[in-house]
Amino acid sequence: MKSALDQPNGTFSSVCSLDCPDQCGLLVRKESGRIVKIEGDPSHPVTQGAICNKVRHMAERLYDPRRLRHPLKRVGPKGEGRFERIGWDEAIAEIAARWQELAESAEGPETILPYSFYGNMGRIGTEGMGRRFFNRLGASVLIDSICSAAGSEGYRYTMGGSFGVDPEDTVHAKLIILWGINAVSTNMHQVILAEKARQAGAQVVVIDVHRNRTARWADWFVPIRPGTDAALALGMMHVLFAEGMADESFLRQYTVGHEKLREHVGAYDPDTVSAITGVPADDVRKLARLYGRTTPSFIRIGNGPQHHDNGGMTTRAIACLPAVTGQWLVKGGGAIKGNSGYLALNKAALERPELRRKDARRINMNLLGQALLSLTPPIRSLYVYNSNPAVVAPHANKVREGLAREDLFTVVHDLFLTETAKYADIVLPATSSFENTDLYTSYWHHYVQLQKPVIEPYGESKSNTEVFRLLAKAMGFDDPALYETDEEMIAQALNAPNNPYLRGMTLTALAERGFMKADVQPVLSKPLRTPSGKIELYSETMERRGFPPLPTYVPLPDDGPYPFLFIPTANHHFLNSTFSGNESHVRMEKRPLLYMNAADAAALGIRDGDAVRIRNDRGSCELTASVGEDVLPGVVVSQGLWADDATGGKALVNALTPDRVADMGNGATFFSGRVAVEKC
Repeated sequence: MKSALDQPNGTFSSVCSLDCPDQCGLLVRKESGRIVKIEGDPSHPVTQGAICNKVRHMAERLYDPRRLRHPLKRVGPKGEGRFERIGWDEAIAEIAARWQELAESAEGPETILPYSFYGNMGRIGTEGMGRRFFNRLGASVLIDSICSAAGSEGYRYTMGGSFGVDPEDTVHAKLIILWGINAVSTNMHQVILAEKARQAGAQVVVIDVHRNRTARWADWFVPIRPGTDAALALGMMHVLFAEGMADESFLRQYTVGHEKLREHVGAYDPDTVSAITGVPADDVRKLARLYGRTTPSFIRIGNGPQHHDNGGMTTRAIACLPAVTGQWLVKGGGAIKGNSGYLALNKAALERPELRRKDARRINMNLLGQALLSLTPPIRSLYVYNSNPAVVAPHANKVREGLAREDLFTVVHDLFLTETAKYADIVLPATSSFENTDLYTSYWHHYVQLQKPVIEPYGESKSNTEVFRLLAKAMGFDDPALYETDEEMIAQALNAPNNPYLRGMTLTALAERGFMKADVQPVLSKPLRTPSGKIELYSETMERRGFPPLPTYVPLPDDGPYPFLFIPTANHHFLNSTFSGNESHVRMEKRPLLYMNAADAAALGIRDGDAVRIRNDRGSCELTASVGEDVLPGVVVSQGLWADDATGGKALVNALTPDRVADMGNGATFFSGRVAVEKC
């Protein structure tokens, strides 16, 4: 059977590579060897033919004339973006020579740091050969915790891992609570499923800090002060227990600690919770009664609440609600924080930790600026792929100061000359996902998908795995694991004997079908992976580790003498910094806005449409004021990570975000910063 590469014309199956829970199945149409149209695959049970604008316009990104075609070497000052063309042989030889020198120095290979995340969600290109290579090299280890780490840890204490309901079952829910997730922009198929449920009589409630697209679509929007979601969850539990809406039989059979939780939430009466959250006490009662009296009830727990200093505990508190009402036993009821536990691959086979000859230091990616400026021994070389830390990392001015070090040898492998790449010494052109073989696993739905190349590599671009094989050869490494093919790595990753949900899922089967669903059973069909095997409302493990053993509201720490809590959320047409440099997406998003409450704006003499400067001791940026009632007083919200080219660098919102680490999981605290706002 001919591959797509052998056929210049036709329609071919593919996968969306974006860091998005929906992970859509795609149909890609080619003419004369080029992709001319991208659509949703109607045969995919979750995608069902529907995709977002970001992916629908992906071909513009693939053939953008600014896309990198060949390796580059810096010829000007760092940050200016002045480069000359070089060949792959020269690029690989220089990188290998510099790393060989560092590895053999007194400070050793720990002075080399790989920095990557999930700009491409392909598991082989992200977690495969790169992890193997840097293990063999002995480089510092990156703690990749910039996204969902805090919430995942909090949820794990309660539920034993990243296991929730099947999203496809949520069409049966009669109440859907979208908590801290702008799903219209970031999880559109959950919205499609919720809309089907709503057409069958369900109500949709959104709890968020901003009246975003999802909040405007919902039946009821509950605005809340940032960082106080745990208090609202505990207040709901107070009402559930006090008014006899708890499922006592479920609590006795499937949980531990419900007696202590009942006593504990007595302190979170609606009036107390209202004073903390800004949610009226009557609305706290109304929400709790709606949740307690409606079945099935489903909660989609978003990323927003976890991006605070108290993010892990907040997610844990929300995760306790379905247990109090027994919703886990009802089809369509329960919760989803993530579902990646069902699709867990053979991590050891994928990453080959045995290649590492001795332990190395671990560096939190949220602390990149600190690491580049103050570690001993210093980071002397940085290799960046699948990420753009000059825009996406917190405390961005500190990050850019570190990137500007002349003694830091930086290599960036990307499709475009990103803000980070402009600080690089060597820039390598990367293939897109449509040019690679890779394996995709959603962290929301239960489907595993195989991507085969649809088009030839663009220019001289190479995949992550190909580059690491070239570097391994140049470094003189002879370990067979560093030269295995992408298909061999996929087969090894799928051979996961500790994950019964992947039983029968093989490379051969995926190659025949394109996608397969894991053999997922209801959450409570077997003991949970908690110490007790039950839902742990009271966690002895947390107590041993110094946390409150019961879900608890922990106020945000002081972040300086500034009047506003600043929340830099996602927008509709970008995904982190991806698409922020694409002209069509910028036109659709129009301009970077700062949402302010009308009373706050009036007090500062700011009108709708005014240019405003937001600042704190970490930096400043300039946005356009959007004045109204979309946020509570004392809160300002921006949307999207805008490219320097589109804004002149003035809209760098992560210049303001703290690089503290959250309470759990080494997570980020993007949403716990405070700022001042003034008219420009």
